[in-house]
Amino acid sequence: MAAGKAGARRIRRLGVLDIEASGFGAASYPIEVGVALADGRRWCSLIVPCADWTHWSAEAEALHGISRAQLYAHGRPVAEVARTLNRLLAGATVYSDGWVVDDRWLRRLYFVAGVPQAFALSPLEAVLNEDQMALWQGTREAVAAELAAPRHRASTDAFVVQETWYRTRRASAA
Repeated sequence: MAAGKAGARRIRRLGVLDIEASGFGAASYPIEVGVALADGRRWCSLIVPCADWTHWSAEAEALHGISRAQLYAHGRPVAEVARTLNRLLAGATVYSDGWVVDDRWLRRLYFVAGVPQAFALSPLEAVLNEDQMALWQGTREAVAAELAAPRHRASTDAFVVQETWYRTRRASAA
């Protein structure tokens, strides 16, 4: 009968973190961080650049739509952002679809803040199976279209990744 489905485990959502940055190279730094938490909550903050964070890419600004003036007007200090992330994510592992750059920017944030990071950031690929990978692109496009939300803003991107992972995991478990 339907014993397999009745005995199937409930699929939990992943925590996902995304970072927008001042540019694309080694001198870039985090300007916005967003998380989609496993319990459904979301959090996002702009980050006030430190005095020695001067690199700015017009191309990156065109992509994420965040100006330096917005960071100074609406951002939070790096230490406050680091402490808030620790409070929200303490002891958890969260995932990034851009881990190579997000991990570097996150480490830079915590180093400058002088605060130990209380959670782990891992590559999304570590929790994707082959079926999910095959479904990923089409599912991600569908999720983004449903949300009709701006791309390249940290909490929106984190939520799109989280929802795409969830839907592809459900589809691959069926």
